[in-house]
Amino acid sequence: MVKPPHEAMHRIFQHDPGLFSRVSRFLGVDLPRPVGATPLPTDLTETSLVERRVDTLLKFETAEQGDFLLAIEAQGKRDPDKPASWAYYTAYLWTKYRLPTALLVVCQDHATAKWAQRAVSSGPPQMPTLTLRPVVAGPHNMPVITDPEEARADLVLASLAAITHAAEPAVNAILKALSTALRDVPEDIADPIVEFTAQGLGKHPAKHLWRNLVAVDLSFYKSYLVEEIREEARAEARAEGLTEGRAEGLTEGCAEGVLLVLEQRGLEVSEDVRGRVTGCADPDVLRLWLARAVTASKAEEIFSGE
Repeated sequence: MVKPPHEAMHRIFQHDPGLFSRVSRFLGVDLPRPVGATPLPTDLTETSLVERRVDTLLKFETAEQGDFLLAIEAQGKRDPDKPASWAYYTAYLWTKYRLPTALLVVCQDHATAKWAQRAVSSGPPQMPTLTLRPVVAGPHNMPVITDPEEARADLVLASLAAITHAAEPAVNAILKALSTALRDVPEDIADPIVEFTAQGLGKHPAKHLWRNLVAVDLSFYKSYLVEEIREEARAEARAEGLTEGRAEGLTEGCAEGVLLVLEQRGLEVSEDVRGRVTGCADPDVLRLWLARAVTASKAEEIFSGE
């Protein structure tokens, strides 16, 4: 099953194809700035009954070097079968479109990034007929954007920076800068940034911080985030491996989020409110209180109707 982080790591380039030209300087790639970009079908299936799909495929037009294709793959872990698949993708696209074809692999951890950027050759050492050299974007080369003004200058790049650093300590500062930068941005621009970032963070702890920052800094609470949290809780509750400690951690994180939103909004949190929130062991109730904390005029209102 395709997971949200995987989707976010490549779909963000579909949302803003020009992002690649802004990212390329961090990758050590010297390419002319595209004058146009077109998303292409990702289906690479031939007449045989073997379905092959690249994650994202873009066609770039440049004034200096003509057109080229960029295949983008999101990779969450090392997979010994992937280099052969990537070689197939690039060879097939080169053959089909008769255009130079490049491959960008987006990763979220150093080990996967290091593995993905290795050159892999087909054929014996004496005859490396086809050599695959992916360009890799990951925590090792993506910028750490902690200045709100820098984040505001390129919101999509800041979102990608957060996604690729999702497992790194620096992600908290990146998310704080991004949420601050989004405060005065129209919702039609902010919405996809909020969504890509939430998806890209997956199940990393930083997702809880992002949800709380969105609630406080943007003064709205996205319904899709609420549903994502609920579905995540349902899935974890169904999973046999959910330990008592993990369940307690989920409720503690929700309780901390409720208190953080109230405090960041400048509302007085009494010991009674604090004790009731931290003493609640029902994740569904805590999520309801978290949603109410965004608009409550005083802390006690989160319990209204109960």
